[in-house]
Parts: sequence; structure tokens; C-alpha cells
Amino acid sequence: MNDLKEDVERDVMQALSDGVDRPGADRRGVDRRDFIKVALGTGFAAAVMPVCAQSAIHTDAEGLSVGQFTVKVGGQDVPVYRAQPVGKPHPPVILVVSEIFGVHEYIADVARRFAKLGYLALAPDLFVRQGDPSKYPSIPELMQNVVSKVPDEQVMGDLDAVVAWAQANGGNMDKLGITGFCWGGRIAWLYAAHNPRVRAGVAWYGHLVGDRTALKPRNPIDIAAQLKTPILGLYGAQDQGIPVSTIERMKEALAQGPSKSEFIVFKDAGHAFHADYRPSYVEADAKLGWEYCIEWFRTHGVHP
Repeated sequence: MNDLKEDVERDVMQALSDGVDRPGADRRGVDRRDFIKVALGTGFAAAVMPVCAQSAIHTDAEGLSVGQFTVKVGGQDVPVYRAQPVGKPHPPVILVVSEIFGVHEYIADVARRFAKLGYLALAPDLFVRQGDPSKYPSIPELMQNVVSKVPDEQVMGDLDAVVAWAQANGGNMDKLGITGFCWGGRIAWLYAAHNPRVRAGVAWYGHLVGDRTALKPRNPIDIAAQLKTPILGLYGAQDQGIPVSTIERMKEALAQGPSKSEFIVFKDAGHAFHADYRPSYVEADAKLGWEYCIEWFRTHGVHP
């Protein structure tokens, strides 16, 4: 765990140095300690502690430019973790949408994995108005106090602003993709339907069905027949919160539309099987799922 912490702090210092030329960045009055405290992508959410350090993957920032910037949406500053290869003009863009735990070290690491492959990876803090997910000690408290209060409309607007930033800062809008995990998996489906500029997406075990509410008026199954963007769903057959029967229902709905989306269901995996810092991690399925993810983007034109 000490080695992991040291690696994280080293990346934070790299982000601090990179921040000198970040568009809109302002480091005046921000010292090393304050930056580490406020930077996205550092540490892990309290609700997932202790972290499984033996399996947690750490991707270094060598050859990358990493850091944090903000986009303003309706007067609100929305922080975004950024990772991209140094010296690569007009990289393809991947939106990385977090789990309920926010943009902590795992999500930042996924962004760096994409950046190592040549992508501009952007992971926004989509909970910034409702609270800091990292501070809540349990999942029920986190769901009640933060996640349940986040409107889908707000999320769509924040992601739109991140896409606009990417376009203004050299991202290749002809190669825009999205991926998300758990809560973010559901968002990946919905945002692909919301923004026709998204060329392909990969949803990791995101809910497909559910009650409609004022904050969540639609679920992925409701947009399936109209969806045009190809989405790859990566799910676990042992996921207690997402029964295989709901995946079958989603397949039937997708078959009514033109997206040619697909599912891969890992028979021995449960929920969060890609989350290498948690006991739910299934190494073989996570690695294979990642290969499927990258190949899906490549096949559908979202590639370096």
C-alpha cells in the first residue's frame, strides 16, 4: 500500500507540473499539500476501504500529460481529470464516467490506461454539486446523500461541456467515445443516445432498467430502440443487482433499433469485476473485458 501511495503522490506532482499550461488553470496560492487534497484521481473513496493493494493496478504517467481542469456549467465549476499522450496532436477522445465513488484513483488510472494507447481521456466529477463521494464511509450513506440526488439532465449537460472543452483543446471530435462503470455504465448508454457525436461506447455493468423518477426519467431500455450509437455492454452473470433477465430484455429492445449494440456476459463474474482495487475483481475477465473494450472502439472508428 505504501508503494501505491508513493506512486499516486508522484503522479499528483506530475499533474501539478503539467498544470502550468493547462487552459484556464490557476495555481496561485495552491501549495503541494492543498493540491493533493483537492486533485481528482488521488486516493480511494472511504466506502471501499480497505483497498486490495495486491491487485490494484497502477499506471504511471510516463509519456503522458495528466492534470485537472474545470469547465463551467451554469455557473458551476466542474472539475475534470485529464490524461493524454505528450506530443500527439488531435487525439481521439474518451469520456470516462465513474462509479458511484467518483473520480478517485481507480478512475484516474483507467484514464491513464487510455492515454497510454493514444487517447485524450477525460473523467469529470459529475457529483460536484451534490457532495464529495470520497468522504462517505458506507455505500448506503453515499447513495442517500449524494448519488440519489443527481439529475440525469445535469449529467448530460456536464458531459456536453466536457465534450466542448475537448473540441476547443485539440480533441478529435470525429473519434469521440464513452465508457462508464456501474453508475457510469448506465450513463454511457444514456449519453450515447443524448449526443449523436458519440461514435461508440462501452458500458461496464450499468443498470438497464429501473423506476422512472423526476431525476431519472429514462433508463437505457427506454432509449434502446432509438439508439443509433453502437454500445458494447460488459456484464457479469453473477451480478445480483443486474439479473441476466434484464440483459435479455435490453437485447430485445435493442433489436428494434439500428445501433447494432452487443453484450458480452461473463458467466463467473459478478458486479464490478473490473474494479481491481475491490474484492469483486475478477482478473481474467477484467483483462479480457478490457481487450474487448479497446477492440470495440477500434472497430467503430474510435482509435488513435
